[in-house]
Amino acid sequence: MPTLPEPHELRATAESFGIDAQRYDRARPRYPAALIDRLAAAGPKVLDVGAGTGIVAKQLQDRGNVVLGVEPDERMAEFARKQNLDVEVATFETWDANGRTFDAVVSGQAWHWVDPVKGAEKAAEVLKPGGVLALFWHLFVPPQDIARAFGEAFTQAVPESPIKFDGKRVPTPDAYRPLIEKTFTGTDFEEPQRHEYHWHQNYTRDEYLDLLPTQGGLTRVSEKQRKAVLTAVGAVIDARGGQFACDYTTVLFTAVKR
Repeated sequence: MPTLPEPHELRATAESFGIDAQRYDRARPRYPAALIDRLAAAGPKVLDVGAGTGIVAKQLQDRGNVVLGVEPDERMAEFARKQNLDVEVATFETWDANGRTFDAVVSGQAWHWVDPVKGAEKAAEVLKPGGVLALFWHLFVPPQDIARAFGEAFTQAVPESPIKFDGKRVPTPDAYRPLIEKTFTGTDFEEPQRHEYHWHQNYTRDEYLDLLPTQGGLTRVSEKQRKAVLTAVGAVIDARGGQFACDYTTVLFTAVKR
């Protein structure tokens, strides 16, 4: 059986989210206030890795932090700049800090697109002693019938995709354990700490179908393929009365630079 590529090796997918930056910014959920408060408390100067449209940066900026973003997709960076955010275009591994240092390096929904070994080295390089590397993701679990419909429709519509959805596996914080171990093993960071934030989001049919195309599996498919997946998922939501509740866990890993 062939070995699947690591997410950070899928550069075309990693840099595809800007295909509709406005939709991405509109549909992607924000982060729990308690998580943002924890990040903001790490210190005033923050580097946001994989800044995207600036969702994390804006929430931190609203807390009074000074945030610089690094984002490989020029389209996403341009959208963020229009929100009065400071963003430089580069992959984090190749980005030139030019001697700048930070109190915190944060990455929301993006560290899996970074080479974990090179990324950890770069983070240690730009963090002040005692600075914090914070990596976090949303784990969302739609009702099983909706997850199954998406997995089946995606597999049928996009069989060639290296990204697989079977509609059966429920994401858990432990899913990121291998990535976290690769990131922090043998580095200048202390043992990472895990924090979890549980919350709920109500979706209408249109809201959820607006969110799905912002996921990596659907950013590089044809309009026909995307429509097939959204039609199948929409039919299941319609059968539920056109709306549903989604359980979210936002998992945060923090580690202090020695």
